[in-house]
Amino acid sequence: MQYIIKNAKVVNEGTIETKTIYIKEGRFAPLPDVVPTDAEVIDATDCYLLPGVIDTHVHFRDGGDGSNPAGDFHTESMAAAAGGVTSIVDMPNTVPQTTTLETLQAKEAMAAEKSVVNYAFMLGATNENLDELLAIDPLRYAAIKLFLGSSTGNMLVNDPEALARLFKESKKLIVAHCEEEGIIQANLANFRADFAGTGKETAALHPQIRNVEACYISSYNAVRLARECNTRLHIAHISTSTELNLLSNQEIGEKNITAEVTPNHLWYDDRDYVELNNLIKCNPAIKSNDHRMGLWAALYDGLLDTIASDHAPHPWESKQQPYFSAPSGIPSIQHSLQMMMEPFFNNATTPREHESLINRWMPLIVSKMSHNPAAIFGIKERGYIRPGYWADAVLIKPLDIGQEVTQDSLLYKCGWSPLEGMLLHSQIVATFINGSCVACDGEVDASFRGQALQFTK
Repeated sequence: MQYIIKNAKVVNEGTIETKTIYIKEGRFAPLPDVVPTDAEVIDATDCYLLPGVIDTHVHFRDGGDGSNPAGDFHTESMAAAAGGVTSIVDMPNTVPQTTTLETLQAKEAMAAEKSVVNYAFMLGATNENLDELLAIDPLRYAAIKLFLGSSTGNMLVNDPEALARLFKESKKLIVAHCEEEGIIQANLANFRADFAGTGKETAALHPQIRNVEACYISSYNAVRLARECNTRLHIAHISTSTELNLLSNQEIGEKNITAEVTPNHLWYDDRDYVELNNLIKCNPAIKSNDHRMGLWAALYDGLLDTIASDHAPHPWESKQQPYFSAPSGIPSIQHSLQMMMEPFFNNATTPREHESLINRWMPLIVSKMSHNPAAIFGIKERGYIRPGYWADAVLIKPLDIGQEVTQDSLLYKCGWSPLEGMLLHSQIVATFINGSCVACDGEVDASFRGQALQFTK
C-alpha cells in the first residue's frame, strides 16, 4: 500500500513543518514528481504527524500461553496501536521469566503470532544466570533488565558479586529498576505493624514505604557502578527530583547514563491516592507534587531522556484488595501519548499562547518518546520520519472539546484505567506501522502483525 499524507504538521527532529509525506513499500520515501494513481491520499489538515511512539518499558504479562487475566500480547498490542505506539520493548518478569536464550526465543515466537505492533524484549538478570546472560549475542535483544528493588515477578538481584560482574562485563545497555530493598522492607514491616487489618491501610502509605531515600540510594549505587565500569546504564521510571542530581543534560549521543520517566509520575501526585487509591499504586511510588514538578522541569532541561508508559495491567478485582495485598502497576499504554500532549493542548488561553506551547513542547515530547528511545537502545531505522526508515507514524489531532475516556473504549484485557471519566483534548486519528494504517479513529486491525525490532548496539 502507498500513502500520500498531505497538509500534515510534521513534528520531527526538532521542527514542526507543514508538508506532504509519502509512504511506499513500508517505508518513508521521497515525494515523487507525479502522485501514483494507486496511492491512498490522506488529507491531514489540522493534524500533527509524529514518528510512531517507541515504548521501551511495557509489561504485556504474556509468558506464552495467554492465560494471564491481566493482559496478553494481542490485547495489549491492540491498545498500544490505538494509542499511537508502534514499537514496544517487553519486560522479562513474566511466567516463565525471560532469563535464558530459550525463554527469549519462545517469547519471540509468541509475539510474531500475536503482536499488532513491532516488538523486542529485555533479558532479565538474576543472581544465578550471568554466565548464560553474558554469552547471548547482544544484538538479539533490547537490553538487560536489572531489578535492584523487588517488584512484580520477584527478580531482585542483591548479590554484590553478581552486580559487580554484570556492570564490568556487560556489552549491553543495563536498564535498572532502582529502589533499595533493605529500606523498603524495613518501612513495610513498620507500617504493617501499625496499619495491617485496621481498615486504615490505603495506597497513601506507598510513597512512605517506597520512599525518596530508597530510590535515591539505589540510583546512586547504580550510577556509581556504571561510572566505575564505564557501563551504559538507563535508570527506569525516575520518580523523585532528588535523583536528578545524578544525571546530566549532555547531548544524548554523549551520555553513558540516561533516564526514563513515565506519564503516570508526571500526571499524578500523592494527593490522587484519596480518590484513586490502589489504582495508581505502582513501583516506584507516585510521590508529592514537588517531585512531580521537578520531573517536568527535568524533561525540559534534558536530564530525563525518555518517556515510557511502564504499562502494567492487573485485574480489577486484585486492585480492590486492601493496600498490602493489592499488586503494583497501572495500565496506561493506550493513552500515554495523549497524556503527554494534554498540558499544551488544554492549558493555553489564547491562540498565540497555544501555538507557542505546541512549538516549544511537542518536538521535545517527540524526542523523548521516539527519537531518544531509538538512539539509546540502538533501534535500527525507526524513531524518525526519514526517507528509507520504516514508516511508523501517528496522526494526532487537538480537540477544542475534550473526549472522555470511557470503559468501553479501552482495549486492555484488564478492562479498566485510572483515567476513566477524564477528558483528553486530543484524538489519535491514525497509527501507521511498517507502512500500513493499522489503527484509525480507535478501530484497530486485529489481523495485522508487527515485526521484531533490529538493533545496532
